[in-house]
Amino acid sequence: MTVAEAITLVTTLLTLAGLAFLMIALLAARSFRREPVSAPPGVLPTVSILKPIKGWDPGRYDAFASHCTQNYGGRYELLLGLSDPDDEDVLAEIEKLRAAHPQAIIRTVPCGQRLGTNGKVSTLLQMVPHTLGEVLIINDADIVVSSEYLTRIIADLSQPNTGMVTAPYLGRTATKPTLWARLESLGISTDFLPGVLTARLLDRGVRFGLGSTLALKRETLDRIGGFEPLLDMLADDYELGVRVHKAGMRVVLSPEVVSTAVPQYTFQNFWEHQLRWARGVRDARRLGYLGLCLSYALPWALANVIASGFALPSFTLLSLVLLARVAVALSMGAGILRDGQIFRDLWLLPLRDCFGLLLWAWSYAGEDVLWRGERFRLKQGKLIRE
Repeated sequence: MTVAEAITLVTTLLTLAGLAFLMIALLAARSFRREPVSAPPGVLPTVSILKPIKGWDPGRYDAFASHCTQNYGGRYELLLGLSDPDDEDVLAEIEKLRAAHPQAIIRTVPCGQRLGTNGKVSTLLQMVPHTLGEVLIINDADIVVSSEYLTRIIADLSQPNTGMVTAPYLGRTATKPTLWARLESLGISTDFLPGVLTARLLDRGVRFGLGSTLALKRETLDRIGGFEPLLDMLADDYELGVRVHKAGMRVVLSPEVVSTAVPQYTFQNFWEHQLRWARGVRDARRLGYLGLCLSYALPWALANVIASGFALPSFTLLSLVLLARVAVALSMGAGILRDGQIFRDLWLLPLRDCFGLLLWAWSYAGEDVLWRGERFRLKQGKLIRE
């Protein structure tokens, strides 16, 4: 067997493995869409929505405002945790928010102390003593939600033995996004969500959390030890869900979709953000992440075409993979997330998947991550300041 034949054989096997993953992802999407909608409880609990804030996020004001117009029959409050209590820009936005929504309970919590290497968890730890709710809902500063968000999340949380509810999300770009912003958004809808739903199908449930929504009862948070054990963890949202699952409670992925703002990334911004995410998942889910390379059927199929000398069977395999990949992208992005940006950026799928495979490989080449302008070294999922 020549080297070219060996490469052709290996890439054929990898492509077939990737094709199998795409088929499983389609089944996972079908399974998720068939889940029954939860009914809200008879008595609605008081809810505290916690948003830790550091620096600037695009669309932040709209994100805040979306939480102030909830069609929720119970009482709720919006708590904004300020890592910099003297940030004049965010203080001005909050005053504008209060003026626009006088009916909403909006409180700020100064969180100037840095209690661990994870600034977000440090802020949350300082916010919790100020909450009034029986239920805590944590989401990132730029998360925009629908007016039915609270009702639907609480309905899911009220189901038997449910310890935490998390939610899928899409990435919303600017009107004229950069190429790298488009690749980021496309990856969220067509790469990240298929991975989440496939894990849900194979694990027979969700065993982790997503930063888009982390909803749990205060008693559940106390039961798993609070936020203190997460102070130095990079993937704090993921780990919170792991701890709820290990405590014997269900983690539920709600059908309620939220959105996150995608900045006008340059290549460097895109690469650094994706690499931080990749290394965080690598340490949090080692075995599953190792097999992630098998999910990139399209790059392997392209490599197979080249290795085979552009043979007809390789082109046939590439056509099958491309068809399956587009089906997964549309099923996840358009079908579940209702992300209209998918149709604009579908032609970028091959480039996005090639970057995905490259980032997977590069994630094993080091331990450093850049987060909010701070550089850390990652060791077994924990952040160590450099």
